[in-house]
Amino acid sequence: MSKVFDVSTDYLLKDEIEEFPKAEVSVSDSVDTYENMEVRSVSMEEANEFMELTRKTSGKIAAAVAVLILSPTVLLLLAGLSELADSLLTEDMAAGIGMIALLLMVVAALVVLIPTGMQLSRFEYLDKEVISLQYGVQGVVEKKKTEFEPVYRKSVVIGVVLCIIGVIPMMGAIALAVPDIGFVVCVDLLLMYVACGVYTFIRYGSIQESYNKLLQEGDYTKEKKELGRKTGVFAKIYWCTVTAIYLGISLTMNNWKDSWIIWAVAGVLFAAFQGVIQVISKDRR
Repeated sequence: MSKVFDVSTDYLLKDEIEEFPKAEVSVSDSVDTYENMEVRSVSMEEANEFMELTRKTSGKIAAAVAVLILSPTVLLLLAGLSELADSLLTEDMAAGIGMIALLLMVVAALVVLIPTGMQLSRFEYLDKEVISLQYGVQGVVEKKKTEFEPVYRKSVVIGVVLCIIGVIPMMGAIALAVPDIGFVVCVDLLLMYVACGVYTFIRYGSIQESYNKLLQEGDYTKEKKELGRKTGVFAKIYWCTVTAIYLGISLTMNNWKDSWIIWAVAGVLFAAFQGVIQVISKDRR
């Protein structure tokens, strides 16, 4: 499956991807501190290892996520075929075969995601801890990021275009009032285009993020890491509580079709809480 997505998206970008040479590390910079957070020094060897591992695993992770998006397609298609008047496929047969295909695709994706996640877990500190790059590291990372930016911008454009194109068959089916099986096929096509778009976002976005993590830019600035540290424990308790409330209300009132609104309200409240914490932190600084 990974090869399929490599052909569809990497082909469009292959001329612009380059391997970057590893640089040697020299003396280290002085390590500064940021409020009460510990500062971790990152050597050239660590930085190169992280960037290389990210580059190697980004395609695998992207393909696995794309497979998860595609997992319902067989079930949907078989369910639609079972509704045809002259179909030999019963609803039970369609559900059974479709669920088997779905579960197999999920297992295949997890077989890739779990080991890959374990490989990258060694560098989780880049997401949460304030880091100080040793002498020469920042210049090398900035150079790689600058050279990769045209590839990243092109990948974003391709991903967005694929997601938009995926909606066109559905709109056409609505306009032409096609039979139900036509809508099912259009939904499957939509999922396929979205899967390709998401593959592109993750495949090249992961590499771009690796540079941002090392340079502490974008979503990985010192301020945002501090905010994440302050809200991390609360977030776990908050979402577990929201889940418990959602299940309790849904099971008690048997009103699953309306209880989903809890998630929308919870999401807005959580965003508001993070905003308040961020304002308080800035005022204190």
